[in-house]
Amino acid sequence: MNKPADPAYHWDGDKLDLDAYLARIGFTGERRPTLETLRQLQYAHTTSIPFENLEIILGRSIPLDLETLQDKMIRRRRGGYCYENVGLFAAALERLGFGVTGLSGRIEMGAPSGLRPATHALARVTTADDDRVWLCDVGFGAGPLEPLELNPDRGEVKAGEWRLRVERTRGELDSELWAVHHFARDGWLARYTFTMNPQYRIDYAVGNHFVSTSPRSPFVTRPYVQRFLPEVHHVIDGTTWMSEYPDGSSQSRDLEPSELPKTLAEVFDIELEGDDIATLVASPALYH
Repeated sequence: MNKPADPAYHWDGDKLDLDAYLARIGFTGERRPTLETLRQLQYAHTTSIPFENLEIILGRSIPLDLETLQDKMIRRRRGGYCYENVGLFAAALERLGFGVTGLSGRIEMGAPSGLRPATHALARVTTADDDRVWLCDVGFGAGPLEPLELNPDRGEVKAGEWRLRVERTRGELDSELWAVHHFARDGWLARYTFTMNPQYRIDYAVGNHFVSTSPRSPFVTRPYVQRFLPEVHHVIDGTTWMSEYPDGSSQSRDLEPSELPKTLAEVFDIELEGDDIATLVASPALYH
């Protein structure tokens, strides 16, 4: 069934400065809704725009309207977390003619006992030249570098040198439930589960409010920043800087709060402006 004409069901692709977005991620390929274009777009986006929750730590809100997303992630060359990245990416896909539907995932990795809310934004994407259905995740912070085919028979796949696996299981009330796993320093880990229940911008606004304001959200307690590249995945968690590699190896070291701004600029391509540097270094979130 086609989505209604009501703009709330769509991604504001007509309002996107497409030239600026494509320049931001370094995309120079064909602007057509093909599988090859989709692969190039996801690779470019995930390796160019970092994951970050710094606005929350700096005491600001996280608006999801397209103009704010463009100003932050394109003009000011900052990053964002899943709702921001997926909102921008979905607008670009819609503008280029792809079929795009929002989904929500329930994060599992690192989860304590108990059920987590479904607050990870994903996109189900179709192309004009291929009958397969693809999962595009540009907001997890750790790739993947390319779309994952929603095919339970594929087994393990490699996106670059990174190993992943997509599985289809059954959930409550015998519902269709999908899971994404990846290979890391502790072996195979479940990233998240998700269903095919469509999500719209208003649904993401609800999840975004929880993630950015709830005391139960880890994003309100400390900086969490990621930069994903073909050969390494960099993470700042509080004041710990970790580097993880496709073979599952990793290394880490603790940073002094005063080292954070320089590390963010040189490793994560995030340059804070003006008073934000002093505000971050003095944040109580760094001294727990």
